[in-house]
Amino acid sequence: MTDRELISRAEALGVSASYLDWRKERVQADPEVLAAIVGALGDVPCQADQTAAGPGPASRAGADPVAATGAVGALRAAAGPGGGDTRNGGRPAGSGPRLAEPGADSRAGTMAGPRVPPNRSWGFTVQLYSVRSRRSWGHGDLRDLADLAVWSARELGAGFILVNPLHAAEPAPPVSPSPYLPMTRRYTSPLYLRIEDIPEYRQLSAAERQQIERLAAPLRAANCTPELIDRNAVWAAKLRALELIYPICLSAEREAARREFAEREGAELAGWASWCALAEQHGPDWRRWPAELTDPGRAARLTGHGRLAERADFHAWLQWLIDTQLAAVQREALAAGMAIGAIGDLAVGVHPGGADAWAHQDLLVRGMSVGAPPDGFNQRGQDWAQPPWHPQRLAAKGFRPLADMLHAAFRHVGGLRVDHVMGLMRLWWVPEGMPPDRGAYVSYDHRATVAVLAGEAARAGAVAIGEDLGTVDPWIRGYLAEQSILGTSLLWFARESDGSPLRPEHWRRRCMATVGTHDVPPVSGFVTGDQVTVRARLGLLNDPEAERKRSELVLAGWQDALVRERLLPPGARPTAAEFTVALYRFLALTPALLVGVSLADAVGDRRTQNVPGTSDEYPNWQIPLCNGDGEAVLIENLAAVDLVRAVASAVAPDLAVRETQRRAAAARPE
Repeated sequence: MTDRELISRAEALGVSASYLDWRKERVQADPEVLAAIVGALGDVPCQADQTAAGPGPASRAGADPVAATGAVGALRAAAGPGGGDTRNGGRPAGSGPRLAEPGADSRAGTMAGPRVPPNRSWGFTVQLYSVRSRRSWGHGDLRDLADLAVWSARELGAGFILVNPLHAAEPAPPVSPSPYLPMTRRYTSPLYLRIEDIPEYRQLSAAERQQIERLAAPLRAANCTPELIDRNAVWAAKLRALELIYPICLSAEREAARREFAEREGAELAGWASWCALAEQHGPDWRRWPAELTDPGRAARLTGHGRLAERADFHAWLQWLIDTQLAAVQREALAAGMAIGAIGDLAVGVHPGGADAWAHQDLLVRGMSVGAPPDGFNQRGQDWAQPPWHPQRLAAKGFRPLADMLHAAFRHVGGLRVDHVMGLMRLWWVPEGMPPDRGAYVSYDHRATVAVLAGEAARAGAVAIGEDLGTVDPWIRGYLAEQSILGTSLLWFARESDGSPLRPEHWRRRCMATVGTHDVPPVSGFVTGDQVTVRARLGLLNDPEAERKRSELVLAGWQDALVRERLLPPGARPTAAEFTVALYRFLALTPALLVGVSLADAVGDRRTQNVPGTSDEYPNWQIPLCNGDGEAVLIENLAAVDLVRAVASAVAPDLAVRETQRRAAAARPE
């Protein structure tokens, strides 16, 4: 096959032969890469003609890719007979149905889209495993999340709390640390259970409760130290405690609730529970199991009785427990006055050996990995070690697997952040054995996938937030905004056309504005230069000295911008704490509907939670919340941290007035 024939074949399958990189320069895909991806896709014709130039009309042939799902079917109906093809309405053909503003009457032929907050709201963004209290078992849990939500709402006026993905990991140690490489995106990790909040815990004998207390004691002692989080120790202790509670008979009311949960979840829960039981026996990578177990249907018949059936029931019970605790978090957050409550986070994909990959072998492409091309921060590209959906096979199933997953993700939250939301439109595929910069973009039917997200958000009455950072084609953000899906604006990367910091009035309104993310250092790490030092030590920078100079220029540029906005006085470089408060005051000047405040920033932490491009070289996702001196900060300590209140006051003017009054009252003599 000639190069021209290869490119033609690739583009017919939705594979882009070139793309615009982060510098807005066109990069041609390597023919070897194109050949590998074409081979992996097979001979299925492309259902979505979506090139780098923007969305185009999809093929009308074959099954309707969205009518199979309830909420999405309603969106298709709302768009009229043309399925969103409004050639006479001034919008591009094939650009999808226009969603009405929230509250529109679906009986009048339109359907309300995802919830769009009418007013500015702010909240903490947290990595929950790192946020602990005195009663935590060495790892943040859902009681900690509820308590933090209630405190931040009542004391600081927060309207939401954004948490990392809580997806389930391996059922037995060793437990993978990354929240973004789960075994399933459908279910939640029992690591986040608060054991003492399980009603049946109170029915244990005194001796059994003492046994559980002995399991918890050393883990609680670790809460007060800056030592890395030991998920294996935490899960081993919680697993033993849960096995003590499991045999206790449920009350009639609780038994009925459990049956209702199992019936609602159906085959998906049964599949997850069976995978857990098998993984405990054969390891967490189904690709290494005995041949008769690699087929989920055969495995179900072989594991439907005996010890494996009992373990499967145990793992299904765990999911019911955590579902009830997730519901309690949202209930308590709203009762405390939050406008939105908890905002969940959906990872891009799953572990190739995990439960979802086992259950959906026909939908996930083996031999390929999802990632990102090189950009200004990750100069060698990224490989996330996750198999991608097969675009045409997903469409052939009416996108129901995507809709079912999103429906579950929205169940107990007021909003959902979708990591790398561009993946609903196109994904960077890296062939196995190739470095992450040798990949190509593969397109998905964006009209169907985005309609699924918008529809499930609308059904839940929730906010949908797309993490649209990195290499993004210009049309993508506009298309998502049309569907009432909020974007994500990151201060460090916000630039005018001349490269200077983006002025506050030029920021988007329909977005969540943040200073950083879990993949970049806290403000203190930037100010001290740690972010360059760490990446240089790990060999992630082509020219460390040039990067250090660039970082200094970035800081100087932002200092000038903060001085211009009268958020800092002119003069010498401010302290890390002063810089942090000023940056959040800057975010408060933007029109962004949501402002996310990193709890790590608010306590002065310097360490990065995750350094992209590393695995064992850096303790990713294992760093507990600490202050700038490296001392552990517990939830109970937050009220006494001046920086926490200063940062919260920066984004909440009403709180700033109250804080001034509080300080004045405290200064008055008795």
